[in-house]
Amino acid sequence: MAQAGQIHHKELGQQPMKPSLALFAEPVLALARRSFWLSLWLLWAPMVIYMAWLNRGHDLVLIQLALLVVAVIGLGVINGETAVVFYQHWRPSAAHQRGWLQRWLPWLASPRLPAPPRPQGGMSRSTDLGVTAQGPFVSVVVVAYLPNEQEIIEETLLHWLTQVEVPMAGWELILAYNTPSPLPVEARLRQLARQHPALVLLPVAQSRSKAANLNAALSQVKGEMTCIFDADHHPSPDCLRRAWEWLAPGHYDGVQGRNIIRNAGDNWLTHLVAVEFESIYGVSHYGRSLLADTALFGGSNGYWRTAAIRDLGFYPNRLTEDIDATVRGILRGYRLVHDPAIVTTELAPTSLRGLWLQRQRWSQGWLEVAWIYMDRVGRSPHLDPVQKTYWLLMLLFSQCFYPLVWQVVPMLLSIHFSISNRDLNFENLNMVMMGLLTLSVILQVALAMRLRPTHSAYSRRHGVLYCALSPVYFWFKVLVGMVALYNHLCGSRVWHVTARTQSPPADLGLGLTASPKPCSVKSR
Repeated sequence: MAQAGQIHHKELGQQPMKPSLALFAEPVLALARRSFWLSLWLLWAPMVIYMAWLNRGHDLVLIQLALLVVAVIGLGVINGETAVVFYQHWRPSAAHQRGWLQRWLPWLASPRLPAPPRPQGGMSRSTDLGVTAQGPFVSVVVVAYLPNEQEIIEETLLHWLTQVEVPMAGWELILAYNTPSPLPVEARLRQLARQHPALVLLPVAQSRSKAANLNAALSQVKGEMTCIFDADHHPSPDCLRRAWEWLAPGHYDGVQGRNIIRNAGDNWLTHLVAVEFESIYGVSHYGRSLLADTALFGGSNGYWRTAAIRDLGFYPNRLTEDIDATVRGILRGYRLVHDPAIVTTELAPTSLRGLWLQRQRWSQGWLEVAWIYMDRVGRSPHLDPVQKTYWLLMLLFSQCFYPLVWQVVPMLLSIHFSISNRDLNFENLNMVMMGLLTLSVILQVALAMRLRPTHSAYSRRHGVLYCALSPVYFWFKVLVGMVALYNHLCGSRVWHVTARTQSPPADLGLGLTASPKPCSVKSR
C-alpha cells in the first residue's frame, strides 16, 4: 500500500506528504473546525453572556432555581427507584406486582380494563435440560449487520440452538441480516440452517438499517410471541418461558428483560459500562416498572405479542427505533413491563470512541423522539397521571437536562472571572446538590452490586471504581448529550455501527457460558 501511494505521487509529479504536514490534512482541519465551533457554542459564548449580565449588576437566579428543581427531581427519582427495588428485594412474594404509586395514590390512577386472556400452548426443553413450561409457538428474531458481526453471529446462533428452552408448540429462529456484499460466513450459516430446521436465514436486500431488517422479519413471523435480539446477545435458558408468563394473562403486550455485560473483563471501560448497566437494568428500569407500571423496549431482549409489534413496526429513519416504537406503543394503549429475572448478556464497546458514538446516537435518538411525541404523551388517554408524569419527565430529561446542567460550567467560570461579587450561595448549593446526587448514585450502585449475578465477571471492587469515577463519567455523558443536541440542531444524523468482536468465554453463573467456536452439531 505504501509503495502504491508513492508510485501514485510520482505519477502525478508530486512529492509524498511529510509526516509533519499531516497536522494540516483536511480531516484534521475539519476536526479542528468542528471542535472550535463546539467549544464556542457550548462554553465561550454562554460564559461571555453570563459575564456581561453579571457585570451589569444582575444575577443568575432563574437558572440557579431551574438547576435546583432539576436536582431535586433527580434526587426524588433516583432514590425512589432505589428504595422500591430495595424493598422488593425483601418482599419476593410480590414479584409480579406493578404500579405501586397507583396503589398508594389511587386518585392518580385511571381505571383501565384488562385485555382478554390469550390462549396458552406448551413449552418444553430438550431432554438434556429436563425443564417444562407453558407457551405458544414463538418467533425469535436476531438482527445483524454481517460485516460488523460476522465474527460473533455463529456463536450467538449456536447459543440459541443449544442453550435455550424450546417451546412445545414449536419455534423459529430468524436471522434477519443485511450485508453490502457476499461474505464467507454466509455459507457456514446456510450449513448451520440445514442442521437446524428451526433456523431461518432472512437476507434483507437493499436494507440499510436495523429497522428495515426487523420490518422484513415481522412480515413473515409465525409465532404468537415475537422476541427481538441483537446479534451479540446470549439470553438465559428460561427467557421465553418467563416472558410468556407476563404476556399470557393478557395484561401486557411487551416485556423488557435485563441486559448485563458479558465482556466486562476486557478493560476498565467495559467494567465501567457493566456496573452502569447493572444500575440501569437492575435498579432504574425495574424501579420505574414497580413504581409506575410502565417500561420501555431497549432494542434487544424484548418480547412482544406479535400482533402488537407487527402493528407498530419500526421506522428506519429513526436513530433509536426502539424508543420510537415504545412511545408509539404506549400512545396506542399497549402496555410494557420490565422483568430483571429475564437475563441476557451482551458486549459493551471496548474503546472510548465506540462508547462516545453509541451514547451520542442514543442521546440524539431520545431527543428526536421527545421532539416528535412529547405533546401527544401529555394528551394521551392511555396513560394515567402517574405514567404520564414519568414519561414526560423522561422526555423532558432528554431535551432539557443536558443543556441546563451544562450551564453550571460556564456559570461558574463567569462568576469567577466577572467583576461582580462572587455568588457563594450558588456555589455552595451547587456543591451540596452534586454531593447528594453523587451519594444517591453510590447507593443505587451499591444495591445493583448486591443484586448482581453471583458469578458475574465484575465485583464490588468495580462498583467502587464506578462510584469513584461517577462525577467524571457524569460530565462525560453531559458532554455527549450536548454534542448530540448540537448535531440535532445542525441536522446531522449519522448512524455509527458499534463494533462487535469476540470476547473470551465467561461463566456468569446463569447457564450463560459463552458458546464454543462454531462446530458441527446435531439438530434437535
